[in-house]
Amino acid sequence: MGLPPGFRAFCHALYQSTRVRLEPGHRVELVENGAVFDELCCAIRQATESIHILVFIWRPSEPSNRLVEALCERARAGVACRVIVDPVGSEEVRGEHDFDPQVEQRLRDGGVEVHYFRPLSGRWLGRLFGRTHHKLVVIDGKRGFTGGFGIWKSWQGQGDSPEEWRDTNVRVEGPTVREMQLTFARAWQECGGALLPERCFPELEPVGDARAGFVESIGASGISDAERMLRMVFAEARERLWIANAYFTPPNAILEQLLEKRKQGVDVRVLAAGPVHDWRIVRASQRATYEKLLKGGVRIWEYQPSMMHSKTVLVDDWLSVVGSTNLDALSLHRMREGSLVVADRHLASQLETCWARDLEHSKEMTLARGGRTNPWRRFARQVTQILAVDR
Repeated sequence: MGLPPGFRAFCHALYQSTRVRLEPGHRVELVENGAVFDELCCAIRQATESIHILVFIWRPSEPSNRLVEALCERARAGVACRVIVDPVGSEEVRGEHDFDPQVEQRLRDGGVEVHYFRPLSGRWLGRLFGRTHHKLVVIDGKRGFTGGFGIWKSWQGQGDSPEEWRDTNVRVEGPTVREMQLTFARAWQECGGALLPERCFPELEPVGDARAGFVESIGASGISDAERMLRMVFAEARERLWIANAYFTPPNAILEQLLEKRKQGVDVRVLAAGPVHDWRIVRASQRATYEKLLKGGVRIWEYQPSMMHSKTVLVDDWLSVVGSTNLDALSLHRMREGSLVVADRHLASQLETCWARDLEHSKEMTLARGGRTNPWRRFARQVTQILAVDR
């Protein structure tokens, strides 16, 4: 597939940093916005052995109804269906969007096993730390999905209105699906589930030309695997480094790395969430990074029509990252996350096409247009960096 001369060195750096190898033999395709529910329902209905879902947000909605119907149909057919949801993302304290009991009971009645990841203890810190932010679906141990999606109405549509978020996901087949299955298995054990049977880990033959690896991060008081992965990927950029991220408030070490790559002549771009945002303080913190980056030559855009929820990286014309990992302190240091790292020119080309389309609906930031730091933004940045191990 014509990978660059430094590919082997990058693979060694990634392995040494995260213990993840970029194995050959994968087929990886982008799945954008509401199309993820069509893909998931189709894959679920084709399952013959097992269906495993680990997700941060699952709330009653039309997408939920579709998935519940498909899961229950396969469970009745004898397929083992296992679901893990995070109680922080999937509950509204007995509000109308609670997973429990509106969705949970339907799943259990249909034969689906359901567990909560680390049920809340009543202490407020338990609502913030140590959550699973994964978005992970594994079908028969052979096909995996990950990205930024949640199972709720916000992920319907095309990402072109305030009610329909813009997001990016991937469907993958090949050896790294085993690592995705292991991520689910460990979470399932922690929730009290039994060991998965051996048939959930079939031998996976090469199915495509892409090299890929799944990087799981469980949070750390030092540098997490999520941050190690991102810093290794950023360091590999020679021509371009394009980052789309919903919560762009990285630690200072990463900001300095982006500025250094720009000094090296790399085209560094950031596509961030714009006026449609679910956390006002995070957007203010995000904008507190703009002045320094803009003065250093980094170009920044904000997506306008809806909440930009993607978490992707595009390096040169061959290296991509798609997953659940945000560039904020909570994601990098406290949450359980997962991202697919892919060496494949085809996927890189798909991401480039996404960028071109997204920029048509975005505004470029300048120092005169939203790029200056003010006291509120500085305060917001300090608050959102409390959880970071700032170096």
